[in-house]
Amino acid sequence: MRHSLPIAPQFYVTAPQPCPYLEGRMERKLFTALQGETAEKLNNSLSKQGFRRSQNVLYRPSCADCSACLSARIRVADFAPSKSQKRVLKRNRHLERGASSPWATEAQYALFRDYLDSRHAAGGMADMDLFEFAAMVEETPIRTRLIEYRDTGDVAGDDPYEGLRAVSLTDILDDGVSMVYSFFAPEMTKTSPGTYLILDHIEIARHLGLPYVYLGYWVPGSDKMGYKAKFKGVEIYLNGRWEDLTHPDDYSSEINPLSVDPIAEQVARITLPDSQS
Repeated sequence: MRHSLPIAPQFYVTAPQPCPYLEGRMERKLFTALQGETAEKLNNSLSKQGFRRSQNVLYRPSCADCSACLSARIRVADFAPSKSQKRVLKRNRHLERGASSPWATEAQYALFRDYLDSRHAAGGMADMDLFEFAAMVEETPIRTRLIEYRDTGDVAGDDPYEGLRAVSLTDILDDGVSMVYSFFAPEMTKTSPGTYLILDHIEIARHLGLPYVYLGYWVPGSDKMGYKAKFKGVEIYLNGRWEDLTHPDDYSSEINPLSVDPIAEQVARITLPDSQS
């Protein structure tokens, strides 16, 4: 008689490096490989436990003395747009959504480069070339879609983006859609494209009958992440469970050497797919 063994991925910890969200801090990540026939089940399971995907890796912050980064998601059933979010939808009504398999193009890369140069020139992706960009988009062992947003108006013939104005690399999970990475044309900043992409992904999830939109990490004290806390129905993953995000000022980004459990304890508490009831 054959018995199926539980999935037992190996977990590792990255070397400390400068934190991209809070100045003067060092970040560290707990991660595991995402590969083989069990990749989709593992991704679904660990996404519900605060992990995120990057190519063939699942990771979660595990800094030595800081626990500010909190995985966030929106409950679609409880979401209703605010007045300001309705204005964002109106300002971006000229954009047309299209979805395709994850395949990188030169127009996407041109948009990506201008986005990085204008917003993250000193970030970890600043030197990413076309081949590395293609790997980020195309190397996925799970169900992933590339969501493109194009300008429905007249597009100049010399437009390097070929009408493209925003892109989101999006995973389809068993309980939601996960916004892996998004970028947009720099001139769109005044129309709040980051907020718009989330609003549109709420509609995508609703259309698919999925209960959540996974947003990545919300970081109290980081201006870059502040907009994620402004959506009704936001939950955060804290102390091993999902709970409603209350007022952003209720959460601290202060360093505390006792705020992070030892790595061995963190790994021991991770629930793997075959061990779930």
